[in-house]
Amino acid sequence: MESLEISAKTVEEATKKALIRLNVGLDEVEIQVLNQGKGGILGIGAEDAKILVTLKPAPGNESTDESGEAKKVIADLLELMGVAAQIEVQMPQEAFDEEGENNPVVFNLTGGNLEILIGRRGQTIDALQYLVRLMLTRQSKSKLPIMIDVEGYKQKRFDDLRAMALNVAEQVKAQNSSIRLEPMTAFERRIVHMALAKDSEVTTESIGEGEFRKVVVYPKTRK
Repeated sequence: MESLEISAKTVEEATKKALIRLNVGLDEVEIQVLNQGKGGILGIGAEDAKILVTLKPAPGNESTDESGEAKKVIADLLELMGVAAQIEVQMPQEAFDEEGENNPVVFNLTGGNLEILIGRRGQTIDALQYLVRLMLTRQSKSKLPIMIDVEGYKQKRFDDLRAMALNVAEQVKAQNSSIRLEPMTAFERRIVHMALAKDSEVTTESIGEGEFRKVVVYPKTRK
């Protein structure tokens, strides 16, 4: 936050000078009186008042600060892992994480040979994301919704699964019978559920356990 020391004959005058110089309103700053000042006798021994004026964070800056903290945590973990990658902070056009947070802040890792960070069906990314969230919560109580991606893997998976879900829904309507999809992670299943949530002619349900849990798409009027 920007801070400024201002002196004037009185605290009130110093405050006015500060607001003019910073071009802000009184509700946008915090004021600390460093010296009340004194008039002296016939000007002898007089001291100016002095204040310290600090700009309050603008709305939305909190999330920017939290994004910076998250980026540092990710960078530190990558260094410990011996993985060289650039961290791009971005907002997806349309995506959500495992907890259903719409448009979380996405930290997309880019660079060469990052397949090791993806893992089987994205499980390594999910583990890294869980670890970063846990560290942020413990270090700063941050509740910033974040998603970690590698070379756009999750966003591409989102687009592919959404397209597939819409296509399956059309097949279900045409055949008036259910279709079972392949086993998916919680993240992938949620994409399918959300993609078809507003379709009035089909409904979805997750069945199975663990790694074999999958989505079934049913016609609203089942046979």
